[in-house]
Amino acid sequence: ARPRGGRAAAALRPRRDRPRYSPPRRVRAIGVRVPDPGDCNLQKADITRELVGRLVASQFPQWADLPVSPVELDGWDNTTFRLGTTMSVRLPSADAYVAQIDKEHRWLPILRPQLPLPIPEPLARGAPALGFPRPWSVYRWIEGETATTETVADQTQFARDLAAFLAALYRCDGADGPAAGPHSFSRGGPVVVWDAQVREALERLGPRVDVAGASAVWAAAVDARSAHAPVWVHGDVTGANLLVRDGRLRAVIDFGCSAVGDPACDTTIAWTFFSGASRAAFMSQLPVDEATWARGRGWALWKALIELAKDLATPGHAARAAVRVGWRLSARQIVDDLIADSRGEHS
Repeated sequence: ARPRGGRAAAALRPRRDRPRYSPPRRVRAIGVRVPDPGDCNLQKADITRELVGRLVASQFPQWADLPVSPVELDGWDNTTFRLGTTMSVRLPSADAYVAQIDKEHRWLPILRPQLPLPIPEPLARGAPALGFPRPWSVYRWIEGETATTETVADQTQFARDLAAFLAALYRCDGADGPAAGPHSFSRGGPVVVWDAQVREALERLGPRVDVAGASAVWAAAVDARSAHAPVWVHGDVTGANLLVRDGRLRAVIDFGCSAVGDPACDTTIAWTFFSGASRAAFMSQLPVDEATWARGRGWALWKALIELAKDLATPGHAARAAVRVGWRLSARQIVDDLIADSRGEHS
């Protein structure tokens, strides 16, 4: 049920002074990226190891004899395969992700030497062929396991290492970098872009969540203003994109959602992965202001709410999504934690 009257309803009403900023058309439905009419009929499941092997052999014959194997944890936006033991192949799952290839090939070689941990290294760019209609990339393989509460030995140290990496990224010169937009799926842009989705999700979820508390978190996020200059942002800081070896953070991957803009989108891991001392360490060492943390709560709230809303139609979806991206808590627990944290009731 839609909240009626009081602060909850006021927090969900559009405001005249909020920025007019529309998300890319492909992501306006709650949590669902619907292919554009221009997308071909190729599905993610059609991107097979056999197809990748033929693409590699036809365009990079020096690697034709290397085995192609699927990775253990595949991403949403791209389909990834291992090529031999030292490389990987990433193929966009839909047309909307093609722009990320140009971005990574252009900017990762510039960012890499300025960062304290390894990031992806593009080695070659493939062309559409053999029924695959999009460009694709070959990268150097980076060893490591995705970050989970089991693979990380010391969460507080991990939080410090991640904050140090992001701080270094934010120091990189972003003057000529790509501003937030469709290529980053609005990462780095204003959180208010998701206002309609948040309000719709709260209406659909009704008594299943604390609507008043979530509305207050969202209102604070939308209202928070910052003097923070635009910086390079990763855009998708989740456990799935953080590689661990020997219990420590060793690499950061998947810069497809990177952009130059507001770093608030990078702070969500404070609530989706960290807690207690590790959250305090991350928040104390990341060089952003209080308004950025407020907007970050909004980013985390938006993601948790849309996963919960999708769960209504597909029971179990939210739990699977949480595991896939490396969340410490369920989507419902994240919503509750964000509300408690905004009130000073730290977990």
